[in-house]
Amino acid sequence: MNQPSHPPAAVPLLGSIHGPADVKALTVPQLTQLAEEIRTELIAVTARNGGHIGPNLGVVELTLALHRVFDSPNDQFVFDVAHQGYVHKLLTGRGGEFFRQLRRSGGASGFLYRAESPHDPFGAGHAGTALSAALGMATARDLRGSTEHVVAVCGDAAFTCGITLEALNNVVSSTQRLIVILNDNEWSIAKNVGAISRYLNRISTSRTYNKLHHDLEAFFKSFPVGAEMNRVYHKWKRETKDFIVESSLFEKFGLRYLGPVDGHNFDALLKNLEFAKHCDVPVLIHVLTKKGRGLEAALEHPEKFHGAGPFDPVTGESKSAPIGAPPNYQDVLGLALTRIARANPKVVGITAAMPSGTGLAHLAAGVPAQFFDVGIAEEHAVLFAAGMATKGFRPVCAIYSTFLQRAYDQVIHDVALQNLPVTFCLDRAGLSPNDGPTHHGLFDLAYLRCVPNAVVMQPKDEDELADMLHTSLQLDGPGFIRYPRGAGLGVRIKDQPAALAVGHAEVLREGSNIMIWALGNMVGDALHLAQRLSAEGNLSVGVVNARFVKPLDRALLLSHAACIPLLVTMEDHVLSGGFGSAVLEALQDGGCPAAVERIGWPDKFVEHGTNVEVLRAAYGLSSEDIHRRVLTRWRNLHAASVAAEV
Repeated sequence: MNQPSHPPAAVPLLGSIHGPADVKALTVPQLTQLAEEIRTELIAVTARNGGHIGPNLGVVELTLALHRVFDSPNDQFVFDVAHQGYVHKLLTGRGGEFFRQLRRSGGASGFLYRAESPHDPFGAGHAGTALSAALGMATARDLRGSTEHVVAVCGDAAFTCGITLEALNNVVSSTQRLIVILNDNEWSIAKNVGAISRYLNRISTSRTYNKLHHDLEAFFKSFPVGAEMNRVYHKWKRETKDFIVESSLFEKFGLRYLGPVDGHNFDALLKNLEFAKHCDVPVLIHVLTKKGRGLEAALEHPEKFHGAGPFDPVTGESKSAPIGAPPNYQDVLGLALTRIARANPKVVGITAAMPSGTGLAHLAAGVPAQFFDVGIAEEHAVLFAAGMATKGFRPVCAIYSTFLQRAYDQVIHDVALQNLPVTFCLDRAGLSPNDGPTHHGLFDLAYLRCVPNAVVMQPKDEDELADMLHTSLQLDGPGFIRYPRGAGLGVRIKDQPAALAVGHAEVLREGSNIMIWALGNMVGDALHLAQRLSAEGNLSVGVVNARFVKPLDRALLLSHAACIPLLVTMEDHVLSGGFGSAVLEALQDGGCPAAVERIGWPDKFVEHGTNVEVLRAAYGLSSEDIHRRVLTRWRNLHAASVAAEV
């Protein structure tokens, strides 16, 4: 009896893709097969390593179509944020084991990175940068007389960034050849908010608008593509204006609008990209994609799977922390703020599109009237808070340390200069190891210490974080609280927070030979170091929980410097301008020369790595390295002292 025949299994394609030329050689059915293989690889790698799975699952077909139509690296793709660049990496020679080590030491970065590949013409990790950068690249191309295409791939949330709108305003005055892809999935990290989001939704769902635009585009695209046909179309648009169909917002800025286009339909994508490629005016293609396509859990929970930790690739369930594990600092902050806001209607929380990442989702759920998500607009968030503070409110801006850099002018000009009581909660201060240099919060002390009226502090544990929030909300001016990514220490949080004495440190352990002044999450390391030095070296080593970087506890510091041979500072921050620098300045101003060993990060951009421990070891900041440095410094001081006595 003959057995039923089965069609032969398709030959896997992903392993044969070593560059864009391999993509161009595929048929459309093969592109469809490759798209599914890529999704399988994305899910497998991010399930193990964590990463931005949702955004990348949504742009698989779009990225394949871009590489099919254009010629990277001669033609250049500028991805906004670049957290949706995983597919691009797989198509440009960065697959295999290098990609499977994504976000780990020695593996692919989670963002685009110029040093990683010539196919990455512009690096990024923050939102809103692509259009300005691409416009600069296109204008430079025009000035030098070359012919390559420049394509900016922007998420819809990028258009809530002021810098994107500033660039949009300058496109037609700068170049006549630029392609902008508006990747519209209705999400940034959380659901998009504001008028731009509502406008894009209206375009994408208006049947009349879409039918008229599609019919007109079909008519003009039925002619041979070329400059003459484009001129005819634009002449017609200028003369008829909005008589037949209303122009889009983008056409009012001078860009030719194409769309909305199904971002998962290869035929539609390829036709529109080919048309845009031959246009002699700036073009915006409005592409509709589904964030998380291919992973049911990501479709159902797009915010959770925007940037996920390791998860089960079948169920999508997060690989949970051990039972009884300490809460994350962000949740400690969010819950503490919610308790305070319930008792005080003048306390409000403000986030820039990151309610979950900052912990303010707790406030949104508990006291929604006192919660504000302004979208990806950190500058506006800070200035908005300043305005509320003038009316007697106590705003709390929860913004990652690295993202507050974007609102530095507002911090100085609008908050500190007017001495307004705005509290800033700087999450991810210190390393964000898997994300790399765009997300490490290593510069905040340096850029805040120089600002008049600012009170800058860091807690040693989660209970002290709640105390600092309570303290900051009683200040007459701006307060800044920095704290690390991840879990706390498991310290019990008091039912009622305590107000801390501003500018006063806490002595945790007395010592007469060495005194370690440690900040925040380095306090625990300092206590271990002190215990080890005392046990092994027969030394008397004390530890101070500095608490406040500004104002620094000068009286206590000078008293230690007067009688203790060696001071050690420890901080999770760059040494340049950081906590150790503040100590040196205070000692000099007090006319008290003292030996100081500063422990912190070097004057470098620290790369991504598997975890904090791996990166610390790479930069001489492991516990063994620190122990060796401090002990060596003490022995040298002691030897010099003995020699001087002789």
